[in-house]
Amino acid sequence: MMEKIDLNKHISKEDYRTMKTQMEARLSTLQREAKELKIPIIVVFEGFGSSGKGELINKLIQPLDPRGFCVYATEKESEEEKLHPFLWRFWTKTPAKGRIAIFDTSWYRKVLNERARKETEEERIKNSFEEIKDFERQLVQDGTVIIKLFLHISKKEQKKRFEKLLSSKDTAWKVTKEDLHCQKHYEKYLHLADEMIERTDCDEAPWTIVEAEDREFATIKVLSTVIGAIQEACNFVKQTKESPVKELMSNPYEDAVRTSVLNKVDLAHFLEKEEYKERLKKVQKRLKELHSELYAKRVPVIIAFEGWDAAGKGGAIKRLTEPLDPRGYRVNPTSAPNDIEKEHHYLWRFWNTIPKAGHIAIYDRTWYGRVMVERIEGFCTAEEWNRAYTELNEMEAHLAHEGSIIIKFWLHIDSDEQEKRFKERMENPEKQWKITDEDWRNREKWSEYEEAVDEMILRTSTTYAPWHIVEANDKYYARVKVLETVANTIETVLNKK
Repeated sequence: MMEKIDLNKHISKEDYRTMKTQMEARLSTLQREAKELKIPIIVVFEGFGSSGKGELINKLIQPLDPRGFCVYATEKESEEEKLHPFLWRFWTKTPAKGRIAIFDTSWYRKVLNERARKETEEERIKNSFEEIKDFERQLVQDGTVIIKLFLHISKKEQKKRFEKLLSSKDTAWKVTKEDLHCQKHYEKYLHLADEMIERTDCDEAPWTIVEAEDREFATIKVLSTVIGAIQEACNFVKQTKESPVKELMSNPYEDAVRTSVLNKVDLAHFLEKEEYKERLKKVQKRLKELHSELYAKRVPVIIAFEGWDAAGKGGAIKRLTEPLDPRGYRVNPTSAPNDIEKEHHYLWRFWNTIPKAGHIAIYDRTWYGRVMVERIEGFCTAEEWNRAYTELNEMEAHLAHEGSIIIKFWLHIDSDEQEKRFKERMENPEKQWKITDEDWRNREKWSEYEEAVDEMILRTSTTYAPWHIVEANDKYYARVKVLETVANTIETVLNKK
């Protein structure tokens, strides 16, 4: 495709000055409008070495209010970033509502370079492209505008620019070994870039090829593209506010044929105290040894706890962490999102806590709140929580592809047992803090939550991140089952490495 593009596009100096002045004024206005409409914007600059990314970014930000944007240079991974999943460093930089994030190279650079150097298997590259598309689609469906620009110059022009930079000691540092390798194998890089664009060009986040040999033409095309995308997004948001999307129609017959997971759970399982103590001591010893091996082999682990209020999540987490080195794990309690978290995609706050290689992240409630409490309490639309099943599976698939062990628990008790535990908490001064009016209100919606949990487990229990239902009416049994499941799962994965 790109070899057929006419790179001789140019614009006169006079036209350039006139159009640039008009565009800068329009872009400044649109930034304020997007801020008011709470539209997050991402602008991605990719392209050949010395194609002018830095210069064009500078031209783009000149008319913008500097308080409303951030520029990220992300070509090289830091040592910390290398210990996290591929997309972690980009998820954590996604903009809040009304802000602009500009990427000088992006999530595409790692895939392009590794593929060119044949450092990664083709199957992993294929997965990376799919994960990138999932990442972009999730952001766009949540309201983010993604503008992707690829700056294209010819081999001859690139060589000329490299030679000019290398001729001065003040600019020679700008030309890297990677740049020279790209120049030497220009046709190969052109082919790979072409294929990358073909495989990741989509309606939600299309690519724009910028003919960058004439710097003035490139500037006008970049400004025009960004203005067009932001204007379209502002118009869409305004129209949506005037004509809000209707909620999905419910099926009046679905209760009669609904598949149930929880109904078949046998809650009669229990352990005597002596057996509990013996098995707990044994499995905690195993976990201590496995934690050291996880760190040595740099394997990250994610342990997610969901369950009914008073089902025993806290007690299970306490026994799970007792034998672990506190430097190698972190417990993340999840409550309602704060004001900053509400300004981002709902997954953003969880991506910020994803563990690095060799560490364990334990979640006391998780990203599944989207399809439970947010669904039931109306904190998101039906379209949003229906979409979330796919988004959650995609996130976990990416983490699994990057080597994470994912263990998910639903701690299940019946309604009578919950009521009993609630009353015990109210009567015990040391445990009264654990019970709130909201807990009692949630009991009134037991059947709604049960339906949501059934659907959640059915739609998000996968081969790479299955749900483990824990019969939790007996706390001893539940704790031992949780710890033994964690130990067995980790041991199975480590034995394969």
